[in-house]
Amino acid sequence: MTQPKAAVFLWFDSDAEEAAQFYAATFPDSAITQIIRIPEGHPTAAPGSVQVVEMVLLGLPYVLLNTGRPMPPNDAYSLQVYTEDQAETDQLWDAILSDGGAPIMCGWCKDRWGYRWQITPRILMASLSHPDPAASARAQAAMMQMQKIDIAGIEAALAGAS
Repeated sequence: MTQPKAAVFLWFDSDAEEAAQFYAATFPDSAITQIIRIPEGHPTAAPGSVQVVEMVLLGLPYVLLNTGRPMPPNDAYSLQVYTEDQAETDQLWDAILSDGGAPIMCGWCKDRWGYRWQITPRILMASLSHPDPAASARAQAAMMQMQKIDIAGIEAALAGAS
């Protein structure tokens, strides 16, 4: 396999491996590809502890680093996951929340490590760029009232139903 030219890099205090295991188990096309451990003689970390986890997350390369320092993520970074239907939307949303996450608004939620996820049905993105500006505006207004996206609600807004 060709090495990618770039990877997304996420910081963790000390549980990069646990996060990678959760992500790999939760999201399709995801797997841990390598774990790099602290060598003997490291000045600040225990030998053998996890330093770096390389993984594929939803088909994209990621590197998770244990920094030993709390560095909470913020709203400037999120991972958008496109879903095909309500069942997939519910499954991913519920997995993130059930592992200590929290709901936000408009399809956003936060995992227990503080990273933000946008669980986004494809119909939502299509509705926001709908050729009828009134339909698009209705879908946008409906989305703004939701935490987890309800596809039936978006479809009803597109159709002009209340």
